[in-house]
Amino acid sequence: MEIDASRLTYRDLNRDLNRAVAEGATHITIRNVNGQRYIGTNLHGHVTVKIHGTPGNDLGAFMNGPSLLVHGNGQDGIGNTMNDGEIVIHGHAGDALGLAARGGTILVRDGAGYRAGIHMKEYEGKGPIIVIGGGAQDFLGEYMAGGTLIVLGLTKRGSGWSRARFVGTGMHGGAILLRGRIDSHQLGREVGVAAPNEAERRLLEDAVTRYSAQFGTEPSEILDADFVKLFPLYLRPYGRLYAY
Repeated sequence: MEIDASRLTYRDLNRDLNRAVAEGATHITIRNVNGQRYIGTNLHGHVTVKIHGTPGNDLGAFMNGPSLLVHGNGQDGIGNTMNDGEIVIHGHAGDALGLAARGGTILVRDGAGYRAGIHMKEYEGKGPIIVIGGGAQDFLGEYMAGGTLIVLGLTKRGSGWSRARFVGTGMHGGAILLRGRIDSHQLGREVGVAAPNEAERRLLEDAVTRYSAQFGTEPSEILDADFVKLFPLYLRPYGRLYAY
């Protein structure tokens, strides 16, 4: 099934999308997307939605199960409070990627903006996985409470986080895996640095394989590099601010 979004408001587009899913469609293509917000918000079930163009903010918010494949860039808040499913971006992502996500997978071919992975969490035994192929900006993994955030730094500019600041600020759960190195002055005070353990290495290999399957890269070439793990030093980094 196809939907032409060229003359649709975000309300009309989401109405048509939700109706198609309710009527049993399992493969939907949306063409001529130009900034419509909330595509896939609260969408449930096993449906694949291919999006051509640039969706607006909060793509896949509260989503629980579907796959959204974006042939273009994404804007802010992709995967906001996402519970399950997959979002694939064949381009760049904006700020607050994976905001408060508690499950599912987000794969971004290129880079992401500020505060990627902010307040990611784990929920009922599930944890989100975000893979960013390029670099990420300041406050990567801010207030992160669970899940795994992977940044590969495959862009022409190099590692991409070479100038990022306040990485892991307020982090109190989960793990950030970076391909390459990062200097201590770039990190929040709540973060430690170590090598990935065996389980994290297996998770990394699986995530990179999924990334490569979507974007046509060679997993072994990506994995044939050093990775560092950022982990929280404290479970309640700001506990004294609020406890009496």
